[in-house]
Amino acid sequence: MGFRQSMWNAKKEATDINIHCGMYTSWAPNSCLLKVTRESPIRERLLSASVLTGVLTAMATAWDPDFAMASSSEMVELLEKQGFEVRVGWLTYLSRRRGRLPPLPAPVRIEPVGTLGWLLVLSPEPMTASNPEHVAFSSRIRELLDRAGLIAWPRPAPAAE
Repeated sequence: MGFRQSMWNAKKEATDINIHCGMYTSWAPNSCLLKVTRESPIRERLLSASVLTGVLTAMATAWDPDFAMASSSEMVELLEKQGFEVRVGWLTYLSRRRGRLPPLPAPVRIEPVGTLGWLLVLSPEPMTASNPEHVAFSSRIRELLDRAGLIAWPRPAPAAE
């Protein structure tokens, strides 16, 4: 059955984490999503590859999701093709349960997360939806991961009538 937990910092400029773990079904992603506030000093402290690498590694190690990512909502909306899928962000964690990781172009940095999976850092600098080069590169990485079978989430079987 698994569980779902959402947490936020109760601030006007909210930062929240949504965790859906232990849900090994075709209709619920086993994921950790970090949503950082749009404007605040907290955002500036969090938005570095080194800090987010630590955060996503800790999330993946603690919760063992199929995927985790750090990205802007705008970037997710630009890249997402279907409702149920692994989301690709500036930093993306993929569990080995998802499949084999294909070769990825520079400057993508691939870091193993123990024996659980990999952390993909698409760029050493934050990637934004307002930069067409960032969007195009993220889209290319998403396409390579999709061709390797790492993006699509199995659709639930139709309910019996």
